[in-house]
Amino acid sequence: MIYYGAFLKPSVKPSPMPQSYIKRILDARIYDVAVETPLDHARSISKRLNNRVLLKREDLQPVFSFKIRGAYNKLRQLSDAQRSAGVIAASAGNHAQGLALSAAEMGVKATIVMPRTTPAIKVNAVKARGAKVVLHGDTYDEASTHAQKLVEEKQLTYIHPYDDPDVIAGQGTVAMEILRQHPGPIDAVFVPVGGGGLCAGVAAYIKYVRPEIKVFAVEPEDAACLKVAMEKKRRVTLPEVGIFADGVAVAQIGKETYRVIKDTIDGVITANTDEMCAAIKDIFEDTRSITEPAGALSLAGLKKYAEENGCEGQTLVAIASGANTNFDRLRYISERTEIGEQREAILAVTIPEKAGSYKTFCKDLGKRNISEFNYRYADDQDARIFVGVQVLPGGEDRTALVAELSEKGYQVVDMTDNEVAKLHIRHMVGGHAPQVGEERVYRFEFPERPGALLNFLTKLAGRWNISMFHYRNHGSAYGRVFVGMQVPKSDIKAVDACLTELGYRFWDETDNEAYQFFLG
Repeated sequence: MIYYGAFLKPSVKPSPMPQSYIKRILDARIYDVAVETPLDHARSISKRLNNRVLLKREDLQPVFSFKIRGAYNKLRQLSDAQRSAGVIAASAGNHAQGLALSAAEMGVKATIVMPRTTPAIKVNAVKARGAKVVLHGDTYDEASTHAQKLVEEKQLTYIHPYDDPDVIAGQGTVAMEILRQHPGPIDAVFVPVGGGGLCAGVAAYIKYVRPEIKVFAVEPEDAACLKVAMEKKRRVTLPEVGIFADGVAVAQIGKETYRVIKDTIDGVITANTDEMCAAIKDIFEDTRSITEPAGALSLAGLKKYAEENGCEGQTLVAIASGANTNFDRLRYISERTEIGEQREAILAVTIPEKAGSYKTFCKDLGKRNISEFNYRYADDQDARIFVGVQVLPGGEDRTALVAELSEKGYQVVDMTDNEVAKLHIRHMVGGHAPQVGEERVYRFEFPERPGALLNFLTKLAGRWNISMFHYRNHGSAYGRVFVGMQVPKSDIKAVDACLTELGYRFWDETDNEAYQFFLG
């Protein structure tokens, strides 16, 4: 969705807000460690969108992320005494690597507190750059609290990942490069937002130098802290955030970043997991670079903006902000890409349980390619199949397909937007279990580390019989589990209380149509 707030003004006069940041950005001497990244023409996606799409390649920084700009600029502003005492930060990834390299370049001792759930590739990358790594807690908030404790104990200087004027100014050099590299017309720039450091720096610079250029912040739908803040006109802490785009998984926009952003951007766009996966593929096809989900977020927003506004012939810039992702995660990203591009429909279809039914069904699909087909015998009357079918992008072809199959007598349920179907059911279609009574079904997320699954089962088992279980590691910081338990009606409140005490995010999926259709 795209949110346009009341803060938007038709005027293109320079806003007074960014003035205080212009000198900071111009004075940011970051190129001892950072590089001026290219602004590449993305030819394939440009042709598909009928717009000129440019990618600002921050994935090509020495630490594969823009974060090195702000970290190094902040270190340069410290006093000799502060640098001698050492610095510390809490980070699960890109800020940690940026600060580690910057500190090594300046001969400053750096300590990075990282959650224990941080993938080994990121921990090792920080250690390789000379920083001391302290693993603490399961979440960023727990790591941050511990970092603040070490600040007091050891008199270290805390380097905030985004909510600091010098960090914001360092990130603002991205905008300075964009305008220098493309002095011609630019219609809009799309910036990923987590805590808001990059967006604040970019928007402050662009709106002062080239106020006619629109600047859009892009957030994940399940971590849209800026969108909520703009709607309520104050900073709000989200009760929970999605962790797929871990680089922007922030519950509250920064205080200083919000002060700048609220008066300088032209809107907030949100993107879902599938749209980010599709954008990762788009960037790969044009650059042969694999970005992380947060790194492709701005392109996902650009695509949505172009589609919803019918843009053609415009020059649109997306910041590819980083490429620090786990190789294991690519399997999951690949699975979701076709849906994100609206090129695959996920359907649950009932066909007669008799010889020749599959052949008839495939014939009725016409020349459409089948991307997935799952089936398990359930009874003598009907067969229920889980099928993926390639469709044309845009949604109209998918709607037409469902209508065509319905007209031919099939019972069809469109599950393309059903998270349970995409995360779990597609891997476990096995038929109903009528002998299992009083089954309730829950979906969980828990911190992913060695022993985590055993710990989860230990806490859960003992009171109610587990009747179904599916777990799949997606190469991310959190594991996803789908569980069925036999729970008498009199125990439902007790189960909910028990699950709440576990401290893991969970959803009751007993009424989910994907579960009911194939397994309930």
